[in-house]
Amino acid sequence: MPTPTWTSPVKQRLRAGQPVFGCTITVTSIDVAAHAAELGFDFLWIEMEHSPITLETLRHMVLATRGQPALPFARVPVNELWTAKRVLDAGVAGVIFPFTSTPELARQAAEACRYPPLGRRGSGAGLAKLCWPDRDCYYDSADQNITVIAVIEEARALDRIDEIAATPGVDVLFVGIADLSFSLGLRGETDHPKHRAAMHKIAEAARRHGKFLGRPAGTSEQVRQFIGEGYQVFQTPTDIGFMSAAARAYLADFR
Repeated sequence: MPTPTWTSPVKQRLRAGQPVFGCTITVTSIDVAAHAAELGFDFLWIEMEHSPITLETLRHMVLATRGQPALPFARVPVNELWTAKRVLDAGVAGVIFPFTSTPELARQAAEACRYPPLGRRGSGAGLAKLCWPDRDCYYDSADQNITVIAVIEEARALDRIDEIAATPGVDVLFVGIADLSFSLGLRGETDHPKHRAAMHKIAEAARRHGKFLGRPAGTSEQVRQFIGEGYQVFQTPTDIGFMSAAARAYLADFR
């Protein structure tokens, strides 16, 4: 059996203490994904929870970005074995699991992304192999290189955050700041002391258990601030957000 030789550049950068940036893809355009993949982002955050992107469109995006610098990651609609299985078999290099609010869900996320005996992923990766650098040893390579991101975005997760953070196979604790604020009863207010305390608790748990820490960041100034706070994984604005910002900047002197 061949030995894997490829290492995910996302994981390489994280282990080296460097930040990684994921462009959030929300439109069902293969062209947008292909262009975004060569702009300098480390991965594409292909949004399947809050956008109309389907499994078929995801597969086309994976094919369109094959060999491009940015790896395709998918945020699945719900933390389930079958949702992860379908995007993994489509060829993604990372899975983002929303509402990972218990140790059981964290363990399910990790197991969904690895083959037995390490996990519970089913064998059916014919499509994924076509896009994978180590296609001749896909199973071992995928077990080593798939990035597992657990999104912490409910108040109930705070009660067991140490157990969640201690889960083997979870690479990143990503704070869903907006949903967390709603779950805390703050209706989107993310500067509230209660929200800041929750963020601190998550960050401390990630540090204690050797997990990388992630969050959204809207501007480069925010990124610099958050890097100083220990964050390394950044969800950037959406494709539409970048287009809107560039258009406003272009027209600013004339409108």
